[in-house]
Amino acid sequence: MKKRFWLGLALASLMVITTACGGNGGKTASGNKEETGSSGAETKKYKVAISQVVEHPSLDATRQGFLAALKDAGLEIELDYNNAQGDANNFKTIADKIASSDADLALGIATPNTQVLVESVKDIPVVFAAITDPVKAGIVPTLKAPGGNVTGAADTNPASVIQTMDFIAKELPNVKKIGLVIDESEDNAVVMSEIALEALKPHGIELIKAPIANVSDIQQAAQSLVGRVDAIYITLDNNVVSGVEAIIDVANENDIPFFSADRDTVEKGAFATVGFKYYDHGYEAGQMAVEILKNGKKPGEMDVTVPQKLDYILNLKAADEQGITVTEAMKAYVKDAANNIIID
Repeated sequence: MKKRFWLGLALASLMVITTACGGNGGKTASGNKEETGSSGAETKKYKVAISQVVEHPSLDATRQGFLAALKDAGLEIELDYNNAQGDANNFKTIADKIASSDADLALGIATPNTQVLVESVKDIPVVFAAITDPVKAGIVPTLKAPGGNVTGAADTNPASVIQTMDFIAKELPNVKKIGLVIDESEDNAVVMSEIALEALKPHGIELIKAPIANVSDIQQAAQSLVGRVDAIYITLDNNVVSGVEAIIDVANENDIPFFSADRDTVEKGAFATVGFKYYDHGYEAGQMAVEILKNGKKPGEMDVTVPQKLDYILNLKAADEQGITVTEAMKAYVKDAANNIIID
């Protein structure tokens, strides 16, 4: 099929890359145009634009899962991938670019950039992923049949936060204060912190916040918790997750148990979470996009989904680094031990 080229001074600097679904795109705020497809029977090439707030493992896995779902469905895709690099000044530029394009569908990955995306894009379907509370964020009015041109996959089941807090209270009884490194400008982080706070109250455990304004504040915020808390926790907080190595270092150096809200951070060096694979989360959003593109479903008629396949995930190496004795009782929480007990 003849390739289509987008004209215009604003897009003249884009690099055209031919890649398989699931490959990483470029890393510029203005976006890189990629093509990906399959050799299936599909003859139409669909244009899909992505707005991603920043690159870190969970969000990248979300994007890769999304693209894999399109490929597995036999859709041939021309992809415009835009990474805002965590800079709020880029959100509107990217959103306006997508709104004025001839894309068949837009994907928003993470909350702040997607809030701007749905404000700007009214004439094409929008699917979102990696958003904690899309209703509170104003992205959709309701999770059930939200109406309009927007639907997607929320990445938080409140049960995951509650179960993590209950695990800490029961299995680490010496923990009386938990430190939370948080960017309170992120709605998703605030929502999850409120869930954690309520879950800890019955256990008499205090939640102490260490706020940050940007990634460069993370190390200082983590250090400020040393001697004041018995454990550290982070939510699905994009700025915090993107600089989480600083928290891991502080936790390891000071033998402080470190809990996260996402699997990827546990794989990096947090001790435990109740979570899921972000690749699977993105794949689910991709299946929604397939229904829209291939089968003509209307986004507003499709319920927003939440993760259902939750499991405890433990990193035994991180436990050793943080002075945690992992008991058989802790391991018994894990349903899929082969995949969710990480040894190294």
